[in-house]
Amino acid sequence: MRVGELSRTTGVSTRALRYYDQQGLLRATRTANGYRDYGDQAPDVVSFIQDMFQAGLPSEVIRDILPCAVHDESYDEDDCDALMARVQAVRDELLRQEDRLRSRRETLDDYLGKIAAGEHVGKLPA
Repeated sequence: MRVGELSRTTGVSTRALRYYDQQGLLRATRTANGYRDYGDQAPDVVSFIQDMFQAGLPSEVIRDILPCAVHDESYDEDDCDALMARVQAVRDELLRQEDRLRSRRETLDDYLGKIAAGEHVGKLPA
């Protein structure tokens, strides 16, 4: 399928698809007239790429884990185990950030609750 059809199928702009191609995330063959031709698996790959970008992964990491996700010709189980550990580390850091944000929000909620209840929350020294 050509880039326009892939764009219509996935809802992703042709510009983004070309960027994915430049970054080595999406593979296309070239027809005799130079058009990009994407395989049948391309919509699923685009969906995966979009999900990983939305999760905050950079294109370099996505490029590395794509063979593991789609089990293409460069799939290597040992490499994939190491890459999945890398993705888990990113996920674990996101969990730590969420915990810090939750704690900060709870502190502010507590403070605002005291103010709303008319409690004296103290004054800073002059």
